[in-house]
Formats: sequence, C-alpha cells, structure tokens
Amino acid sequence: MKTWNDYKEHVKAIDPAIAKDIDEAEKISAIVSAMVKQRTAMGLSQRDLAAMCGIPQSSVARIESCKTTPNLSTLLNIFQHLGLQLTVTSSTPNSV
Repeated sequence: MKTWNDYKEHVKAIDPAIAKDIDEAEKISAIVSAMVKQRTAMGLSQRDLAAMCGIPQSSVARIESCKTTPNLSTLLNIFQHLGLQLTVTSSTPNSV
C-alpha cells in the first residue's frame, strides 16, 4: 500500500465496523476543519470565539483538537457566531 488512502480503503473493505468508525471520524473532522478555517479567516482567537459564544476557551480548544464532540446546541451556537450554516442531507437516494 502506497498511501494512507490506500490503507484506509483496504481496512474499510475488510472490516465494516471500522469502516463506519472511519467515515464518522472523517465527517466530524470536516465539520471541525470548517469551523477552524472560518475562525482563523475572521481573525478570531479561540478565546474570542469562546467569549462570543458564552463558552469556556478550553471547550473550543477541545472541540478543535477533536478531543470532544460538541452537542448540537453548542455546535449551532458556534456556527452562528462564525456565520456558518449546518446543512443536513439524506445519504440514501429518493428519501424525504
């Protein structure tokens, strides 16, 4: 195997449980990455964002380092202050 992606696809192909965990981790990582990118683009420190959201700076740090997963209300609060929008889509075709 030449790359991380090759290895990841190999593991996902042989173990469905690990595949699910990898997919979930990648989705969480994408959300957190968007949050960090927007915060830095706005010139905000973690402390600034935390003050705007009314949460401890340590909570922002733990979220950004993926040491904790925020609950939905915290995530929406952070996104609102960053001018981000959370969009939900169906992963199954032809569903409502």
